[in-house]
Amino acid sequence: MSDHSVEPILLEQLKKLQAKYDVMGQDLSSYLDGLLHSDYLTYWDYIHLDTLLSLQSPKTSLPDEKVFILYHQITELYFQLVLLEIEQLAQHENLEEKFFVDRLKRIVRYFQNLENSFSIMVDGMEKEQFLKFRMALLPASGFQSAQYRLIEICSTDMVNLVAMHEREAMLEYSDIGQQLEKLYWRSGATELASGKKTLTLRQFEEKYLRLFLETGMKYRDRNLRKLYLNHFPNSPEVISCLREFDTLANVLWPLAHMRSAGRYLQKDPEDIKATGGTNWQKYLPPRFQKIMFFPELWSEVERAEWGKAAFVRG
Repeated sequence: MSDHSVEPILLEQLKKLQAKYDVMGQDLSSYLDGLLHSDYLTYWDYIHLDTLLSLQSPKTSLPDEKVFILYHQITELYFQLVLLEIEQLAQHENLEEKFFVDRLKRIVRYFQNLENSFSIMVDGMEKEQFLKFRMALLPASGFQSAQYRLIEICSTDMVNLVAMHEREAMLEYSDIGQQLEKLYWRSGATELASGKKTLTLRQFEEKYLRLFLETGMKYRDRNLRKLYLNHFPNSPEVISCLREFDTLANVLWPLAHMRSAGRYLQKDPEDIKATGGTNWQKYLPPRFQKIMFFPELWSEVERAEWGKAAFVRG
């Protein structure tokens, strides 16, 4: 085929491909042969749909257990989206305000969808079914979501995640490992009666504690709070996005969990223990933990009222 019978745009694309593969020492013709023999891509193959739909393995025959599994899997995918955005920001060279704001808005949208979707858990399962199949899940617990812990670690300085009664004392310590020992959620996974670590917590720490330490070290100087303080401390749009994110992640999301726990685990005159024996009554309420990724963005009154009322966001 002569050059004059090929559209100019195709010739230009071939030249660009040739240059690309020349740089890598590769033969363009071989890659084009592979393209000729490859099958067309389908939607179901691209997203591995058959595999995705096979990843639900209920432990009982109760149909609402599959709702429970699917919802948690969807939640973890949203957490992965959040972490991808934070990673982009942390690794971006010459960070500009527009890029920072655009990615923060993505994170906010993900958490808005998560918070709005929690009615699937609150209203989407029969209480009788849940109270039956949950006993087959022991000692697993949503507490063991490592991705959510990574979002926390990548969003702020580790000391801001320390249990509230330990936080002021830990300000003197810059050692990430020491701060990690005092994180707020670790006290939320103790046995209600003895105060000892639950099996749920021991499993979780054994699998992920090293990852949490490594992530804390990696993001010590480039978590979202540090990026904000170092680059955009006076940007109203950045501040608005960060306040929205803080509210969603540390007030509305825990409160959504509280509504679900109250619906399924509240039993007069005593509460039903959460899976794994975690102390959800002390662990979930944001007013007890007062976790804030960006504490300097909130007034003294807002900090004092954290989680107690639906304050104006933005």
